[in-house]
Amino acid sequence: MELNLAVPSPLQYFYSLVQSDEHFPLLEAAVSLAQDEYPELDVQEVLGDVDQLLARLKRRLPTDAPALQRLRALNQFFFRDLSFGGNINDYYDPDNSYLNAVLRTRRGIPITLAVLWLELAVGLDLNARGVAFPGHFMVKVNLPKGQVVIDPFSGQSLSREELAERLEPFRQRGGMADEFEVPIGLYLQSAPPREIISRMLRNLKDIHTTQEDWQRLIAVQDRLIVLLPDAWPEYRDRGLAWAALGDVTHAIADLETYLAHAEDALDLDAMAECLAQLRTKRPD
Repeated sequence: MELNLAVPSPLQYFYSLVQSDEHFPLLEAAVSLAQDEYPELDVQEVLGDVDQLLARLKRRLPTDAPALQRLRALNQFFFRDLSFGGNINDYYDPDNSYLNAVLRTRRGIPITLAVLWLELAVGLDLNARGVAFPGHFMVKVNLPKGQVVIDPFSGQSLSREELAERLEPFRQRGGMADEFEVPIGLYLQSAPPREIISRMLRNLKDIHTTQEDWQRLIAVQDRLIVLLPDAWPEYRDRGLAWAALGDVTHAIADLETYLAHAEDALDLDAMAECLAQLRTKRPD
């Protein structure tokens, strides 16, 4: 009897990780995103590196340390001793979205720094969650005497006034009337792991789209569609990337899927015209 011991592709591996919301390994899924750029990456080795950081941190604390002491120790270790922080000099470097690179350089963007910080926080039994704050991912910790919101880019704890100040440009851009002010708490809801991974992928999507790097964009779109199979605009965007690469067959398939499901989209006529043009180029 022959055993099929074929190693799963990076996309198949990612698929296996993100099937269940109940058992969603955030760190492992986040690390696996780098396999498209670093094909030889050993995800388990990266997870082991993070485990070693957690072990170092735990040795600094008594087993009965209160939550506030654990939080202070974490922030001292992560932001000061290890010097993790935002990549101010090259914010749009794709490596800022790859956790293996962030671990190596100690530089990243808010969401990747947050994922690493959260892994350590949860390892210390802190009640910590990610926060999909507009324009800038945050983390929060619930302590016995209240909630702390931290900017993972700088390590700064933010007051409600500071959060409101950061929110103001988005309120103005959204045309919110002054008399209708959405409570800050609504912007501090916990972000589930699936949402965090989708936000990481969309950061990469924006970078590759801006650079017109269609091959890398398609790899990101493949993952977004695996992660969010009913997100029909992702099929459209992958189809347009295929079209930019000259792959008419794949482009047609994705645009047909989009048009079959996105019933109320504003761009249906434009995409139908694009599809019609692609069909004239389809090889016989």
